[in-house]
Amino acid sequence: MVQIDLTTSQEQTLTALVNHHGSADGPVKGQTIADDVDRSLGTVQNQMQSLAQLGLVEGHSGPEGGYVPTEQAYASLGRDPDAETESLTLAREFERLDVTVDGIRFTTVNHPEECRAQLHLQQSVGQFSTGQAVAVGPTPKHNLVVAGTVVAVDDTQNTLILDVAQVEAPVEPPE
Repeated sequence: MVQIDLTTSQEQTLTALVNHHGSADGPVKGQTIADDVDRSLGTVQNQMQSLAQLGLVEGHSGPEGGYVPTEQAYASLGRDPDAETESLTLAREFERLDVTVDGIRFTTVNHPEECRAQLHLQQSVGQFSTGQAVAVGPTPKHNLVVAGTVVAVDDTQNTLILDVAQVEAPVEPPE
């Protein structure tokens, strides 16, 4: 597979398209993507033309038209279009949000006083900011609940970095 180097702007635009396409019934409108990445419709249309030339996007014209990501688009973002995802409850400042979390990765569990976790979301992380308290879970397999404070927001990767305050897992009764 050929590795495609995308600019930050192209990656944000493509990520927004892929995120919206998962919940859309058809092509995603350019204005939807423009609103998500906080750019003008003209800028997004220009980005889509360059992404189409790279084989990452297909444009559909007409009133029901818009943009559709190709399989290569998912591959360039390191995502599997056929992967089954679970919607986890994520609470921000005690407000529940319905988001799809692709994964939770602990990056520093060897130092509990500095434990960090990366949450990868399929939706835009633009609604989050540093300093916010968040909790996510329970996870589907192990019923983990992770709570902490957002220390970084990476909107190009749809990732939140948490300073973990607490991880809870259910205690199973002995058999």
